[in-house]
Amino acid sequence: MSAWPKDETTRPAAAGASHRNVDIFALLRDQPRHQTAQVTAAGASWLAGATAYPRSTLSQWQARPGSPGVLPCGSVFDVVNVPALFGRRMLEQLWSEGPGSGPVATHRGRMLLFAAPGTAQRLPSLLGWEEWGTGGTGEHRASVPPLLCHGTGDAVTVPPLASGSEGAGPRWVVAPDTRNPWLPGPDVLLWACVRVGRSQPSPASGYSIFPPADPGANVYDVTRRR
Repeated sequence: MSAWPKDETTRPAAAGASHRNVDIFALLRDQPRHQTAQVTAAGASWLAGATAYPRSTLSQWQARPGSPGVLPCGSVFDVVNVPALFGRRMLEQLWSEGPGSGPVATHRGRMLLFAAPGTAQRLPSLLGWEEWGTGGTGEHRASVPPLLCHGTGDAVTVPPLASGSEGAGPRWVVAPDTRNPWLPGPDVLLWACVRVGRSQPSPASGYSIFPPADPGANVYDVTRRR
């Protein structure tokens, strides 16, 4: 008996024109057990393919479907690890204006975006070249938070294949549902990062409700007033 739902959630070929109007977060919020957040048998096979012994990995998951796993990156997928809020905004851009996303999970207050192999090496370079990375200058430095890119030689914790809607552990936001899921590359994730970065006001250019300070005014320390 399989521990996962059957592979009935594969995105149809014509879905590219309609998925942009779907609020994926509303679906997950209103229907906690919606199939979007459930791993199918085909999706589990794809995940297991990242290991050296897929059949053994599947057997272990079959015996303990409620336990998280650890998978190596670099061969089947890379993972871009971003702060949860920034990651949510990236997903909103990817699903409303872009091509959508691949599998996505949350873990310890961060969002894990599964990406095409090689993304972990290319994305930081592209962000740096565009001056949007941690090495950027001016307002760009604060627009995109530091990204953790996991590629060859790295491993990530993945959510359980079968999990409830509650819990503090890792969870799927968009679970893998096919043996060959589409994965965004560095160019797509760069576009999403830049779109989110441009939509956020820079601390240096933020608006204040107070008038500009008078350079010649006396300044008093009122922190000890009672």
